[in-house]
Amino acid sequence: MTDPFNPNLNSASLVTRDDDAARPQSQSTSSAASAAELASTKATLKAALRQYPNFPIPGIDFIDILPLFSAIDLHVSLIRALELQVLEFNNGKAPDVIVGLEARGFLFGPSLALRLGSSFAPVRKPNKLPGPTVEAFYEKEYGRDCFQMQIDSIQKGQSVLIVDDIVATGGSALAARKLVEQLGGCFVGFLFILEIEELKGRQKLNAPVVTLIEFPKN
Repeated sequence: MTDPFNPNLNSASLVTRDDDAARPQSQSTSSAASAAELASTKATLKAALRQYPNFPIPGIDFIDILPLFSAIDLHVSLIRALELQVLEFNNGKAPDVIVGLEARGFLFGPSLALRLGSSFAPVRKPNKLPGPTVEAFYEKEYGRDCFQMQIDSIQKGQSVLIVDDIVATGGSALAARKLVEQLGGCFVGFLFILEIEELKGRQKLNAPVVTLIEFPKN
C-alpha cells in the first residue's frame, strides 16, 4: 500500500524501517539478559566447587571442578555458562571447531561443541590417536611432553577455540595452539573454567584468554 503523504513510500518499506529501528534496542536487551544470566550462573557454579588445601603438594590449594559434573542441574548450568561465555567473547559467533585437551577438556568440550553447533577435535598424548597426526612438544616440570592431533580434525581456515579445565603454566595450551596452526586452523582464543593466577600462564599464552570462574589471590 502506498503512503498518501509520500507516494514513493509503501507499507513494506515502513515495516522494514520499523524493524531496523527496533533491532538495536532488541539486541541490547538480549545482551543485557545474557550477561545477567551468565553472572548468576557463574555464582552458582563457583559456590559448588570444593577446595582442598595442601593438595597435591603442601602450599597448593586445589580447586575440584568435579562437583559440577556430579549434579545434573550443575552440569547443565556449566555448559550453558560456557556457551554464553563463548558468544560474549566471540561477538555472538560460534567457532567452527572446539578443541579440547586431554583429559579434562573432554569432560565438557564435546557438550559445549554440540550446544554451539560446532565440531569437536581432541588433543591427545602420543600413540592415542590412529592414522596420520601432527605433534607439538611442550616443557613440563620434569621434562618434555607431547601432544598430537589427527591431520583431518581441522580444515584449513576453520575458526578454532581451545578449551581446558584450568590454565596453570600455559605450556600444554600453547602446544595445542601450535597444533591448530599446523593444521591451518584460524585460532580465536582459549577458554578455561579456572585459572591459577600465580603461575602466570595467561602471560605465556600471549593470546585472548577467557576464564569462566575467577578466584582472587590469597
